[in-house]
Amino acid sequence: MFISFEGIDGCGKSTQSRHLAERLGSRGQPVVWTREPGGSPGAEEIRRLLVEGAPGRWSAETELLLFTAARRDHLERLIDPALARGDWVITDRFADSTRVYQGATRGDLRATVDRLHSLMIGREPDLTLVLDVDPEAALSRGLARRSGEDRFEDFGLPFQHKLRAGFRALARDLPGRVHLIDGSGTPEDVAARVDAILAVHGAEA
Repeated sequence: MFISFEGIDGCGKSTQSRHLAERLGSRGQPVVWTREPGGSPGAEEIRRLLVEGAPGRWSAETELLLFTAARRDHLERLIDPALARGDWVITDRFADSTRVYQGATRGDLRATVDRLHSLMIGREPDLTLVLDVDPEAALSRGLARRSGEDRFEDFGLPFQHKLRAGFRALARDLPGRVHLIDGSGTPEDVAARVDAILAVHGAEA
């Protein structure tokens, strides 16, 4: 399976996606954990352009092109080969982030995002798990990391509220693939909720 984790900045998706990959690997399932933007050498180079620097560094349109270029390289060099081998792929973000961040939040670009995705990517995850958390708590957590990759956090709290609304809308619009998960509580609490969704889809970890 190809599973993506989504959500606002600081929601815990990186932790939960890694934990899922570890749980799958512990039972002998070949699994690849990856992230976006990034996941392949070329995409990691583009990542630095996107997540570092001032918030106004790029327009939403330029971001869309950069994200799509990174995703195409990621798909060609890591995701498609792994799935062809029969590995599971667990990714921290995929195209739904672009649909929300550039398509619905920073500009009215959703139709453009979907068209470009159809032309250049043409693949969706089998299952997408959106971790839903309070934006104020998530932003505090994200900024506390001081990772140097804070460009989107620096757009501020109103932006994070818009992101949350965008991800919730995706879950409403695509209920067969996109599932909203309460991201509050301990990492173990959230992991149990993740496993419950996987069990419904016959993909127990």
